[in-house]
Amino acid sequence: MSTCIHLSRLAGLALLAAPAAFAQDVSDLAKDLSNPVASLISVPYQLNYDSGIGPDGNGTRTTMNVQPVVPISLGEDWNLISRTIIPFVHVSDIVPGESRSGMGDLVQSFFFSPKAPTEGGLIWGAGPVFLLPTATDDLGADQFAAGVTGVVLKQSGPWSYGALANHLWDVGGGSDATDISATFFQPFVSYSTPDAMTISFNAEATYDWVQNEGSLPLNLVATKVVKVGPNLLSVGGGIRYWADAPENGPDGWGARAVVTFLFPR
Repeated sequence: MSTCIHLSRLAGLALLAAPAAFAQDVSDLAKDLSNPVASLISVPYQLNYDSGIGPDGNGTRTTMNVQPVVPISLGEDWNLISRTIIPFVHVSDIVPGESRSGMGDLVQSFFFSPKAPTEGGLIWGAGPVFLLPTATDDLGADQFAAGVTGVVLKQSGPWSYGALANHLWDVGGGSDATDISATFFQPFVSYSTPDAMTISFNAEATYDWVQNEGSLPLNLVATKVVKVGPNLLSVGGGIRYWADAPENGPDGWGARAVVTFLFPR
């Protein structure tokens, strides 16, 4: 009888341990999502809505960014992280009465990143970035560009904070090609809870050195890792505010929604 009771208690403890282990796993995944060079395959679908565009301020823009992230192991010490941004854009009433839909220019980044943080706990990656002229219906620059990109961050307890940056220059092109010299800088901070919720804030600053114009949307987003059937997803949304924008660019408040498919190893 005592043996049966003992086995029953062990079984009960195992059932309690399984949810706890799963909670820890999804909590770690939530934190990994705050690291742009984490060794985690993910496919975010990020939907942005912006308004106040155009000469009369009645234009709107909806952008769906598909952003697959694929880490590739390069031996024992290094990873190569491929980050792709594929935008699908719909604009309406920027020119009164007109609307357009199509693909924007694709941005492809590669980060060479050490698998282990530095002794001070810094995580970093650097490499090339490319702008591919994939846009349709005049929704992009119609010009190939290349440059450098880098990211540095630190994770301490539930906090992740750092910055990602890149600079792009136009490459080749004829006399009618668009000149490109643009800097992107994205400082970010996030807090992940034990139940796999993450609250993040970032600024997506871009400065166009050709036009001498800047843009600065600020984003506050909450997401949570959940299990849907056999799949792990991160879902959430939030608000964005345009603190600065080019002439006739977005103005005021916007919105962001995110669904990320996770493929942990």
